[in-house]
Amino acid sequence: MILLLQLPGNPNVGKSTVFNSLTGLHQHTGNWPGKTVSNAMGITNYMNKNFLLVDIPGTYSIMSNSQEEEIARDYICFGNPDCTVVVVDSTCLERNLNLVYQILEITNKVVVCVNLLDEAKRKGIEIDLDKLSLELGVPVVGTVARKKKTLKNLMHNIYDVCSSDEDKKYFKVKYEDCVESAIDILEQNVKNLLHNNKFNNYRWITLKLLEGNKKIISSIENYLNLKLLGNEIIQNSLSKAKENLIKNDITSSLFKDKIVSTIMFYSENTALKVTRYKMLNYNNRNKKIDKILTSKLTGIPIMLLFFALIFWITITGANYPSQLLSDFFNFIEGKLVNLLEFFNSPNCLTSVLAYGMFRTLGWVVAVMLPPMAIFFPLFTILEDLGYLPRIAFNLDGFFRKACTSGKQALTMCMGVTKLEFFIISLLFCTI
Repeated sequence: MILLLQLPGNPNVGKSTVFNSLTGLHQHTGNWPGKTVSNAMGITNYMNKNFLLVDIPGTYSIMSNSQEEEIARDYICFGNPDCTVVVVDSTCLERNLNLVYQILEITNKVVVCVNLLDEAKRKGIEIDLDKLSLELGVPVVGTVARKKKTLKNLMHNIYDVCSSDEDKKYFKVKYEDCVESAIDILEQNVKNLLHNNKFNNYRWITLKLLEGNKKIISSIENYLNLKLLGNEIIQNSLSKAKENLIKNDITSSLFKDKIVSTIMFYSENTALKVTRYKMLNYNNRNKKIDKILTSKLTGIPIMLLFFALIFWITITGANYPSQLLSDFFNFIEGKLVNLLEFFNSPNCLTSVLAYGMFRTLGWVVAVMLPPMAIFFPLFTILEDLGYLPRIAFNLDGFFRKACTSGKQALTMCMGVTKLEFFIISLLFCTI
C-alpha cells in the first residue's frame, strides 16, 4: 500500500533534510506539471508498508503570493494526501505556527514536526510538545532531522494518521463576530452545492470566496469542476455576506487582514503557552542586527555595500587563478599543436582542434571557473549567516511592484553574476 505524504514547511527549517533522511536513495526529482518549480518524491518503508513522500516547496504562508505557495496550497487541498507533515522551526515557533494554522483550516490529517530541537536547546528554548499537540488537536513530534532515531516517532505518528478511519472535524479558527456572521450567511449554501463532492471543507471554501482571491477560487473551481461564482444562489449569498461586512467597515482588502491578524493572534497565544525561555534576552542580539540590516535607512545601503564587496572580492580574487589556468591551457595547447604536427595533421584540422575548440574551451574555463568558485561560496556564507532572507525582505516592496516577491531578488543576483561571467568569457574569446 502506497500512501501519499507531503512535507510543506518553512525555508531553512530542515524540511528537505527530514525528507532525505526518511527516503535515502529512494527518491527522484522533476518539475511540477506545467511549472518550473522542482519537486522531489521518495519512498520509505515503515511497518511493512510503503509510503510515498512528496517534498513540496517550502513556504511561510499558503495565501498564494508566489508560484511556490500556490503549488503548496493546491497540492495540500487537491492532491488527496493521506497525511500532511508540517515541518516547523523550534527556535521561532510563533512565526511557524502561522503556517500550521493555515493548513489546519484546509485539512484535518496533519502531523506537526517540530525540528531543530538541538538548536533550540542550545539557545535555551524548551517546548512542551504534549501541550502543543493538545492546543492544535493533531500529533506533534520533536525531531533532529540529521538523527534518524528521532524520525522513528515521526513515522509512527504518520502511520497512525494514515491508518486512522476516524472522521475528525476540521480545525476552526474563531474570527471576530462580523466575520463569523458573514461566513454563516454563505457557508450553508456552499454546503448545499457541494454536499456530494469529495472536497467537503465548506468553511475554508467560504473564506476564500469572501476573500475574493481569483487564483484560489479558480483552482477550487477547476478541481471541483463547477463554477462557484457562476451559481446564482452562491452569488446572491456572497453579495449579502459582503454587504454585511461593509456595514462593519470591512472591505475586501481589510477582510484578508482580519483573517491574517486572527491567525497570527492564535500563533502568538499558542507559542506563549507552550514555550519556555531559560534566557529571556536570548534573541536581543538578533533583533538589534535586524534593526540595522532591515532598516529603511540603512538596509539598502548595507546590502549594496555587501554586494559591491562580494563582486570586488570575486573579480579581484579570480585574477591570479585565472592567469594560472590560462598559462596551463596555453602550455597544453602548445603540446597539442606539436602532437598534431608530429602526425602531419592538415593546417585546417590543427586550426579547428587546437586554435578553435581547445583554445575557446581553455579561455572559458580560465575566465569563468575561478569567479564562480569564489562567488558561490561567498553567497553560501551569506545564506548560512541568515543575511539572504533579510535581502529578500528589503527588496520585497520593489519586487511586489513587478508582481513577484523579494525571494526572486536572490535568484536574480545569481543570474546577473552568471551573465556577467558569460559576457566576460565572450569578450576574451573575441579578443
